[in-house]
Amino acid sequence: MIWALLVGLVVGAIAKFLMPGKDPGGIFITMLLGVAGAILANWIGSSTGKYADGEAAGFIASVFGAIILLVIYRMIVGRKA
Repeated sequence: MIWALLVGLVVGAIAKFLMPGKDPGGIFITMLLGVAGAILANWIGSSTGKYADGEAAGFIASVFGAIILLVIYRMIVGRKA
């Protein structure tokens, strides 16, 4: 669990680095963004047949998943602000 959170923090930080701009939220939002990005990448990969059952998404796929979620997060939070 702690390992997943640390990897999520790194993945979320890379996603935020690749998409510069103002992002609300601190370290916990970044961590959740990375973990959720890995889950999204795994779901998309399994749905399209790229990953077998029980196979985890790779690091780069997780970053792409986090970027997708970051775009959605910015759209939602941007409307409220």
